[in-house]
Amino acid sequence: MRLSVEFTIEPFIEGDPGPHVDAGIHAVQATGVEVEVGPFGTTATGEGDAVVDAIAELCRKATAAGAQRISLQLTVVEP
Repeated sequence: MRLSVEFTIEPFIEGDPGPHVDAGIHAVQATGVEVEVGPFGTTATGEGDAVVDAIAELCRKATAAGAQRISLQLTVVEP
């Protein structure tokens, strides 16, 4: 099953996202899941287990770096 997760890490300041945002995005990229950074959120798409693992790493790394809120929306792309 393929999943897609869209996430936003806060606080977010346009033009200066902060180390907590960078840490979360880099954590997801390090898992090998495809990442697309957008102006209002970031999307990661891949095989189900890989995306779930990426979400866990995202939460760990971003909160350790100072994130105060992480919003997630998970979508099944292919059953």
